[in-house]
Amino acid sequence: MWPWEHVIVSYLTFSVGVHVVSRRPPTAFEASALALASVSPDLIDKPLAWQFGVFPSGYGAGHSVFFAVPLTWFVLIVSAVLRRPGVGVAFGAAYGIHLAGDVVPDLLAGDGLPIERVLWPVFTVETTYEEGFAGTLLGYLADALDDLLSGPPSASFLVVLGLTATCAVLWLYDGMPGVREPVTWGWRRLRD
Repeated sequence: MWPWEHVIVSYLTFSVGVHVVSRRPPTAFEASALALASVSPDLIDKPLAWQFGVFPSGYGAGHSVFFAVPLTWFVLIVSAVLRRPGVGVAFGAAYGIHLAGDVVPDLLAGDGLPIERVLWPVFTVETTYEEGFAGTLLGYLADALDDLLSGPPSASFLVVLGLTATCAVLWLYDGMPGVREPVTWGWRRLRD
């Protein structure tokens, strides 16, 4: 999954969950924690693997349940102490959804369950990155653009497009949490 796809799936899941359980939209802090957590595994592992060679692939410590579980517990405890438990729940949910998002699509496609992606250091995924971080990222983006422009859109592209549209509508319905608050704050400061 692309990083923005992790954010989209995490927001959809968390927002629907909050609406069902608490009958409210996510708060700004929850949405912000969710956005950060949903891309954190990639922010940790991709540069360390692609640029610095710390991990043999983009699936290292950040994608490991052995790192994710203690980190989530830490964030849950800190958020409870700060009397914002929803922030910890949003963080933990998004981090877990990211890890699931890196293994479940392969299973659904019939390619097996690549559980080794989330079990570092017990298992490692071996790949080679000779282009560094920027070169590898640009290569992946070029491949995605080529797939998009080479013919009719794929089923996976249409699914992502549908999820993106649904997420955008839900986020607007929720009041644009995470964006509305700083804009409102800035507007008040300008008027005062």
